[in-house]
Amino acid sequence: MRYARVRMLLGEDFEKIQNAKILLLGTGGVGGFCLDCLVRTGVRDVTIVDCDTFEESNQNRQIGSDNVGALKVEHLKTLYPTVTPIVARITPEWVERFDFSPYDLVLDAIDDMIAKVALAHRVAPKLIASTGGAKKLDPTRIEIASIWKTHGDPLAKKFRYELKKSGFKGDFPVVFSPEIPRCKDLGSFVGVTGAFGLTLCSEAIRRLCD
Repeated sequence: MRYARVRMLLGEDFEKIQNAKILLLGTGGVGGFCLDCLVRTGVRDVTIVDCDTFEESNQNRQIGSDNVGALKVEHLKTLYPTVTPIVARITPEWVERFDFSPYDLVLDAIDDMIAKVALAHRVAPKLIASTGGAKKLDPTRIEIASIWKTHGDPLAKKFRYELKKSGFKGDFPVVFSPEIPRCKDLGSFVGVTGAFGLTLCSEAIRRLCD
């Protein structure tokens, strides 16, 4: 059976996984691996949101990126037939209009800081966010902590700053890495960006089981 080994691990909690509704925002280097992990673990209802197309420069780290020029969410639908794709740019206005109520968890794998802050204000109780895995080489440095307890990660630092500036008083977990960046530009290694996505999925599974 496809999920026999997941059932061995999760026991009765596996039913929670299968019945969960997940919203995954962003399907790039982090989000794509998170999606693969969710589907392989047995989550049947995943909605994915992104507006980008695959580019050749994505091919070092993004699932589905061999199909250059294709809309990411539409191509991923062909690889994972049970997902629901939404082609949309995630902006504060989109966050304000979108109905998040059907979803058990909202997974943030986007880069836009203004949109990330808007998400925190709107759905913090069901939010799990990720910073970026660019410029890093060591997946063993990846951590999960409250946004307020993140450390050593420049994007997490900016996230905290913008949340404070916006008056945000809530809390939510964040996947981050305090590894010192190894380059100035957006160099990337799938061993880290993929591990960010897998860690985001792992935290989602843990939350659903709890």
